[in-house]
Amino acid sequence: MPVKQGDLDLLQDPIALELLQSRIPARLAYIATDGTPRVVPIWFHWNGREFVMATPPKAPKLKALAKNPKVALTIDDNAFPHKILLVRGTARLDPVDGIVPEYAAAAERYFGPEQGETWIQRYGR
Repeated sequence: MPVKQGDLDLLQDPIALELLQSRIPARLAYIATDGTPRVVPIWFHWNGREFVMATPPKAPKLKALAKNPKVALTIDDNAFPHKILLVRGTARLDPVDGIVPEYAAAAERYFGPEQGETWIQRYGR
């Protein structure tokens, strides 16, 4: 039986798993407070249920996402034939003090263990 669009089982596809574990930044699309579309590159951590992204508390996208939380997220490579993962959904904002563990995990994935830890130490873990 085919997997239905929107089912998290789609993310078990080998190409989806490769992209979710890659060092490729996601591109987050949202509607800015002036009503125009925006796309920004952003680190992410996939926890098996949701994408977790961290950003500074004064980032302009936070005000926009509080107003309109509908988003799209893509992770795609640059080699032919292109591998592309496109996800749509609703953002949830969870303010926290300090560095969230998922950001530390993303830093380690993007930079490697040693440089990832150095990056996190620099930003006050």
